[in-house]
Amino acid sequence: MAPRILLARHGQTEWSLSGKHTGRTDIPLLDEGRRGAKLLGERLDRAPLDGLPDAEVRTSPLLRASETCAIAGFGERAKEWDALMEWDYGAYEGMTTPEIRKERPDWVIWRDGVPDGETLAELSGRVDEVVAWARSADRDVLVFAHGHVLRALGARWLGLDVSFGARIRLDPTSLSVLGWAYGDPAIERWNDTGHLTA
Repeated sequence: MAPRILLARHGQTEWSLSGKHTGRTDIPLLDEGRRGAKLLGERLDRAPLDGLPDAEVRTSPLLRASETCAIAGFGERAKEWDALMEWDYGAYEGMTTPEIRKERPDWVIWRDGVPDGETLAELSGRVDEVVAWARSADRDVLVFAHGHVLRALGARWLGLDVSFGARIRLDPTSLSVLGWAYGDPAIERWNDTGHLTA
């Protein structure tokens, strides 16, 4: 079996709802986020995934991800891993894109990066560690993490520059699956939030 990586983005927080860049600030889930995490857990527990009994589970240590992991029912199986922490936004932490564009009208994070934070190259190197780990054995893996780092992970799984993350958005409490097609890395499912409306 070729290994797959299942990506669970954390549930809704006050800052994700308002569009603030939430890197290393430890923001808890809103009630809506906790509800989404419960529904995500129920989905992962049903067929065809059946609770992913043989999968390795890792989570970002930041509260919004680790709380999503725990509510979804994977807290006792998960290991915290700093490689899954959100992009360090540096000087742009807590700011929205419109606020940043008042100072830099053409700013795009996936092209221009952030001042005093993590560079695109550093982010890419960090998610490459996750890709290597996910492909290291014949078992699926499940990770609980954050929007931008998971988008970067999706890009690097495909062998593309991390900037491809700009084109694959992720909603809170979404489920994505990275796998294989004819021997090449592929997206099996992306930004699936069907469990939230079922």
